[in-house]
Amino acid sequence: MSVEKQAFFDNPNNIRWMLRIFYSICALLFAMDFVIHRHTEFRWESLPGFYPMYGFVGCVILVFAAKWMRTFLMRPEDYYDKRELTDNTADEQGQGHAPTAPAAGGPADV
Repeated sequence: MSVEKQAFFDNPNNIRWMLRIFYSICALLFAMDFVIHRHTEFRWESLPGFYPMYGFVGCVILVFAAKWMRTFLMRPEDYYDKRELTDNTADEQGQGHAPTAPAAGGPADV
């Protein structure tokens, strides 16, 4: 009889419960936007829901910027494996150098 311990976020009921709390807090903060007086610098800051929309638009812009940055920053999945093989091949072809043992968890352990 083995009973595996389930993590908190593996239970869908816990996820639903956490999301309800999150949405409740968001609704409460949005409702407080109508009640709390702000000392704003610009007129558009006093609009109800300005800061939630500002934050949402900022996050959307960050996601699109990250997707754009993937085009030139992303490397293939085996990028570092290829580099390691190239380095090992260069060491083996060198004269007077003894081959080095691969690090633990490297390709020799497979």
